[in-house]
Amino acid sequence: MTGRGGVAPGRSDGGRASFLRACELDVAVRKPGNVCRASPGHGMQAEMFIRSAQAAAEPLFLPGSRVGARIEGAQAASWQAAGCNTNLGILLLCAPIAAAVERCPMPAGSIGVDALRRALETVLGGLDLDDAGAAFRAIAAARPGGLGSAPSQDVRSAPTVGLRAAMALAAPRDSIARQYRDGFAELFDLALPALGSGLVRADPGGLADAGTAQAVQRLYLTLLASRPDSHIVRKHGESVAQIVMSSAQAWRARADGGMHLDADAGFVTWDAQLKADGLNPGTTADLTVATLMLAGLTAAATEPDSGASR
Repeated sequence: MTGRGGVAPGRSDGGRASFLRACELDVAVRKPGNVCRASPGHGMQAEMFIRSAQAAAEPLFLPGSRVGARIEGAQAASWQAAGCNTNLGILLLCAPIAAAVERCPMPAGSIGVDALRRALETVLGGLDLDDAGAAFRAIAAARPGGLGSAPSQDVRSAPTVGLRAAMALAAPRDSIARQYRDGFAELFDLALPALGSGLVRADPGGLADAGTAQAVQRLYLTLLASRPDSHIVRKHGESVAQIVMSSAQAWRARADGGMHLDADAGFVTWDAQLKADGLNPGTTADLTVATLMLAGLTAAATEPDSGASR
């Protein structure tokens, strides 16, 4: 990884701002089954996620840190702030992105998508046994729901391969691990195009304008509709996750037809029912946050002028 002396001034600050903005939008917008300011659930409130993000930002963006150290430090800080696991998946996804930002010559907000993708691939290619050990300790400490055990490279034991190789073993059953294996291809090739442009920062009250909410919901539904959510599969099984995926496909089609989902009582009811049934598409939410971070870093989401299409 780039040494501390090689990091351009302000590079980590720009990455941190993109990360915090993404986490802010995550809870500003209703994403059925997930916690937001308008709809708590699963024993958690939106403010817990904000506290976690703010606490995690410093270790996550410590210049020159290894990816594993970023994950482990951020997980510990997040747990101390919230008292539970609110953002392990987000940290696993955003730590390599944070390291990649340090390799890019342009400041955060104006990095080319291709340049960031190349830098991220370099970071992933350099992950080693120490990264795996730190990440394993962080995952075990967070105790994510439905973790279970793995036949090889279980996180409760010391790893014998580097972090990317360990993630490749888990990729068939875990969407976050698949990003490590595939160079975050799903986010670059599916999620970013689905997001489009025109995002703006959530306001100080933790809200988002209608255009921003619709863009984030479209992104979330695109990901949820594309494959069964890993978190739901682990906790409730493949068939339940398939049902949720099918529902997301129907809502995504309505969004494509121009429907304002937040104005539809059925969308609100679906959110409430998922939470009542204990169904949390948490992996999809994690992928959404990472995509929002990528968008902010690359200016894929631009500040629109008054006539911009939302």
